[in-house]
Amino acid sequence: MKTPITGLHHLTAIATDAQQNIDFYSGLLGLRLVKKTVNFDDPSAYHLYYGDETGTPGSIITFFYWPGAMRGRVGAGQATAITFSAPAASLEFWYNRLSRHSLTPTRRSRFGEEVLAFADPDGIPIEIVAVAGDERPGWAGGGIPMEFALRGMHTVELTVRAAAATETLLTEVMGYRLVRRDGGRARFEAGVGGSGRYADVMADPKAPRGTGGAGTIHHIAYRVPDDGAQLELQERLAEAGFGVSDVRDRDYFHSIYYREHGGILFEIATDVPGFAVDELPEALGTALKLPKQIEPLRSRIESLLPTLQPARQYA
Repeated sequence: MKTPITGLHHLTAIATDAQQNIDFYSGLLGLRLVKKTVNFDDPSAYHLYYGDETGTPGSIITFFYWPGAMRGRVGAGQATAITFSAPAASLEFWYNRLSRHSLTPTRRSRFGEEVLAFADPDGIPIEIVAVAGDERPGWAGGGIPMEFALRGMHTVELTVRAAAATETLLTEVMGYRLVRRDGGRARFEAGVGGSGRYADVMADPKAPRGTGGAGTIHHIAYRVPDDGAQLELQERLAEAGFGVSDVRDRDYFHSIYYREHGGILFEIATDVPGFAVDELPEALGTALKLPKQIEPLRSRIESLLPTLQPARQYA
């Protein structure tokens, strides 16, 4: 079944310390901080976006920050890893860089891919995958040589105790195609396929039930080109029996939300209008941007938020 979904849009996780997070994702991993805003539902908390130079859908990783938040548990009913694509010959560079800064990456392989696995400061599982043929540009200003720079998300890992309902949603409603299967992991692709367009379903009947909180992934968003495509998906999801939300205006994209049957929160997000709608491309992420409905509260909101410094520079 064809649908307007062309791949992954962004992934949102929960962290506890915004400055520590900036140092890790921008300073160590070399992603660009492309937007500094607040949680639309809790303006006392930052919501930061990282990605490539322009914040291209598929490169975006975002975080909500709640200092002192209860620790969550990574498990079934969640997206369970942030998986980045990197150039095919870059894993030795990343292994050495991570090891120099007190991380302990482990090497693994799957589907013929070489993978480095480690965790961020909040314990969120991170992977860097060596990918041949991913032509997406990395961020040249992040202190990482371009021949090693991260390109964006490679896949999303969806962990469920039973896979049938999740796989049916992906293939019969969302338009994904099965690429290959190896044991409990099945890979699906959308659009033209390739890195940034995969979704991996992990079936693990013994996995502990994941609980939301610090150190977990909150939701995964899939991309569609525009509002019309989103409304088409909204109707299709409703007809399939999913409790899909109304359209939410997130300033930089429009969103609808629903839970798949394994419990994972899914979002459909539009490519437009993009992150340059309220900042010049060269100035992305440099100023605190607030949604228009709370702009009159700026002074109060700024007084509640910690001051953020530029990312720490790592050798």
